[in-house]
Amino acid sequence: MTTRQRLGVGVATVVMLAIVPPQAMGQDWPQWRGPHRDGSISVFDVPASWPAGLTEQWKVEVGFGYATPILVGDRVYVFARQGDDEVMLALDAGSGETLWRTSYDATFNMMPATSRHGPGPKSTPTYADGRLFTLGISGIVTAFDADTGRQLWQMPGGSVQPTYHTGQSPFVDGDLMILHVGGQDAGALTAFEVATGDIRWSWDGDGPAYGSPIVAELEGVRQIITFTQENFVGVSAETGALLWRRPYTTPSTTTSQTPHIYRNDLIEAGRGNGITRVRVVREGNAWTTENVWHTDEVSLHLTNGVIVDGVLFGLSHLNSGQYFGLDLDTGEVLWTSPPRQADNAAIVSAGRTIFSLEADAELVIVSHSRTGFEPVQRYEVATSATWAQPTLAGNRLFVKDVDSLTLWTVD
Repeated sequence: MTTRQRLGVGVATVVMLAIVPPQAMGQDWPQWRGPHRDGSISVFDVPASWPAGLTEQWKVEVGFGYATPILVGDRVYVFARQGDDEVMLALDAGSGETLWRTSYDATFNMMPATSRHGPGPKSTPTYADGRLFTLGISGIVTAFDADTGRQLWQMPGGSVQPTYHTGQSPFVDGDLMILHVGGQDAGALTAFEVATGDIRWSWDGDGPAYGSPIVAELEGVRQIITFTQENFVGVSAETGALLWRRPYTTPSTTTSQTPHIYRNDLIEAGRGNGITRVRVVREGNAWTTENVWHTDEVSLHLTNGVIVDGVLFGLSHLNSGQYFGLDLDTGEVLWTSPPRQADNAAIVSAGRTIFSLEADAELVIVSHSRTGFEPVQRYEVATSATWAQPTLAGNRLFVKDVDSLTLWTVD
C-alpha cells in the first residue's frame, strides 16, 4: 500500500502508547500561537537540566500540511490533506488513537510558486466553545463540532486566491470568527457568526496577506489588527469599520507576520522592512499612527518571534538565518547569533525558556538572555521538514512534520 493510499483511508501507525500523568497535562493550546496568540505558554515543566534526548511516546501518520496541531483537554486536533481531501482529525492525546475523522473535497490547482511547500493546508485550526474553525488552502472556511467532528457549516473558497494560497489562521472573538478571505484585490476581512457562518460585517478595502489577525483594545476601542496585501490596519471589532491604516508592503509579496502587542503599542515586521514599534493615536474620531522607533539591523520574514521580559527573540532572514534579541523599549539590538542558523524556525516560549523548531527538524532549547544567544540543548524530532509550530503542554511537545504527528515528552 502506498503512502497516499494509507493517508486516503486514514490509517494511523502508533509507535508507542503512553499514559501521561495528570500533573504533566498542562495548559490548552487552542489556536495559532497558543492560548494568548503570542507564542507563549505559562504552564510547562521546564527541567532543571535538559536530558540528552526526548522520549518519543507515539507517532501517527495524519496527512500533509503545516497546520499547527491544537490541544484541548485530552484531545489533539489536526488539520491536514489526505489525497484530494482536507481532513480534520481528533486524536487521543495520550495514545495518538484517532477518535474521529471528517473530510471534504479540496481539489484545486496549485500555483507553481507554491510547489516547494506543497498543497497545504497551512492554516492552523481554532477551537472555541465546542467548535473548530479552519481555512483551507483554497479558501474554504469550515466549522466543525469538536466533540463529534460533524460539519456545522462551510463557505466555499473564492475564485481569486492569494499568490501563495492561504496562510492565515482564524481568530474567534466572542460570537464572531474573523478571517480575511479572498485573494489579491478581491478579498474582505470578514466576521462570521460562529453558530451559522452568517456574515456580521466585512471590510473590503484590501486583499489578504499571510499573517493572522489579533484583537486588542487601543485608545479605548476593541479592534481587529492585521496585515493586508498593501497595508497594516485596525478595524472596529464590533462593526468592521476602518479605524486606521498605514501602507505596508514587502519586497516578497505580502508579510507573513502576526502582529505583537507590547505596552499598548504594535510591533510591525516583514521581510526587508526591519522592525518598527508603532503607536496608534486617537484624537476625537481621527486615528493616526506614529513610529516609536525603527531598526533595520534585524528583520522577520516567515518566522514569528516571542517576547520575553521586554526582549523580542526572533530569527532574522538576514545573514542566512540569524537569531537576535531586540529590546522593545529602546529598539536596540542587544545581540545577534552567528549566521547560517536556519532557513526558518517556529518559535514558542514557556517562561524564560525558548523553543525554536527549525525547518530541518532540529528543536533548539534556548535560555532567555539580554547578552547573547544561549542554546541549552538540541534535539532531532522528525525525519522530514518541520514548518508547523510545536505545541507545548506540561512535559509534552507535539511536533507536526510533513505528514506525521509525534508526541515527545521531557523526562
